[in-house]
Amino acid sequence: MIETKVDWATAALKQVEQKMSWVADKTQDRIPYTTDSAGNYDDHSSLSEQTAEYYSLSWWTNGFYPGMLWQMYRQTGAEKYRTYAEKIERKLALTLTSFEGLHHDVGFMFLLSSGANYRLTHNKQAYTRVIHAATILAGRFNLAGRFIRAWNDEGTVDRRGWTIIDSMMNIRLLYWATDLTHDPRFAQIAQAHAITVQNHFIREDGSVKHICEFNPETGAYVKSFGGQGLQRGSAWTRGQAWAIYGFTMSYEQTHDAEFLQTASKVADYFMQQMKEWTHVPIDFNQPKAVAYEDSSAAAIAASAFLELASQQENQKLAQIYQRFGEQLLEHLLADRCDFSMDCDNIVTRASASYHEEQHDYAIIYADFFLIEALQKLTHKSLPVWGQVKNPEGI
Repeated sequence: MIETKVDWATAALKQVEQKMSWVADKTQDRIPYTTDSAGNYDDHSSLSEQTAEYYSLSWWTNGFYPGMLWQMYRQTGAEKYRTYAEKIERKLALTLTSFEGLHHDVGFMFLLSSGANYRLTHNKQAYTRVIHAATILAGRFNLAGRFIRAWNDEGTVDRRGWTIIDSMMNIRLLYWATDLTHDPRFAQIAQAHAITVQNHFIREDGSVKHICEFNPETGAYVKSFGGQGLQRGSAWTRGQAWAIYGFTMSYEQTHDAEFLQTASKVADYFMQQMKEWTHVPIDFNQPKAVAYEDSSAAAIAASAFLELASQQENQKLAQIYQRFGEQLLEHLLADRCDFSMDCDNIVTRASASYHEEQHDYAIIYADFFLIEALQKLTHKSLPVWGQVKNPEGI
């Protein structure tokens, strides 16, 4: 990491500590995704609806809040964060018995909960859950197309050949599994999938597709979908951030220079597009008159740029990426964060999708990546994305 003067990051983390101490005691073992109209966290830990799309225990974002608790445990050492996180993890573990409820996002669900637990405590049950989740993710690999299937089918929609850019973050779970077990199959699947995404998702200008469909029988590329962005062919900003971060991590694990080049290509596109915007929009191709923004994309991108900077041998380029990541954080802290006790969330004005009815609300992963990025700047981060070694006896 480039050494910079980040007194403001240290000050911001003090505000995070104060708010998260209050939020943790209030929320305890609930699993939030967003807040209600009064600013209170909702709860997605319903086992009775665990195969449903919403409010279910298998909801794709359910690893981020326990991940935040582990972040705070790492930062403060306060045992209450570990206690609440472990209670949530025991809930999430129930989903491992339900095939229908799980999907490609088991990486987010279990790397940030069980993975963080294992990283900090060497808990054997957490280790088992990580490997179990990795095995489920590896089982979604389509050999003909060399891709990991994304969602399960919904109604009459055939998703057997679908994969999405978000998957580049989830495959980190597979690299972990190889680190832990010394079985190369997991990392081989992750690398093969990353190459497929590299070949089919990244456009010449550095913009990124959200969803691609392949023929599940032959593996042939079929088409792309607009997904959560403006439309097919546009540039959904959260997808750009996933790509920067995901390809950087694949480079860290494989030392394949093409992965780093791809991450840089998408990063350069992101920086160029931001010259036209004050805050990160939902889609870089949305009309300038449309004020929809996504602070979660800004938080993810900030952490991604800091990670990318740390992998650059060219110090001038590293400084450019580092400074851009810092600027994204500074803009969020200036007017897109709420450290008061009036609401449970920190980051404000996030949006999940361009075409959804509601915009500008709280989303849990925005807070996770804001905290992660601030901790990177102060050298306090929990390296859940980095290499993990198997300790003696496990």
